[in-house]
Amino acid sequence: MNRAVWFAAGTGVGVYAVVRARRLAEALTPDGARDRLAGLRHGARLMAEEFASSAAERDAELRERLGLVPHGVPELTPGAAGSGLPGTIAAPEHPDQHPHPRRPGADDRATQEGTS
Repeated sequence: MNRAVWFAAGTGVGVYAVVRARRLAEALTPDGARDRLAGLRHGARLMAEEFASSAAERDAELRERLGLVPHGVPELTPGAAGSGLPGTIAAPEHPDQHPHPRRPGADDRATQEGTS
């Protein structure tokens, strides 16, 4: 019985060594190298796609928490300045009232002189 156990163990080790040697030999051929490179490219592409989707998901979560519109431009809602929402401004109370009054500048002087 002792010889049968050692024979089975030797056969198992021999089979394992042959399989490993065959895999190594195939990895060193041009086709094997091409397959490994294709696998690396595929893995890198999957990782980049996963990263992009996770970043977009996190971006959407942050925009929702901060009250921003999906494209990152804050909403400018007339009359909502007191609402406490980010990115809101109040509309002028009178149509002629402008929040930033114009001061006469070079453009106004050129118009007054008749040159443009």
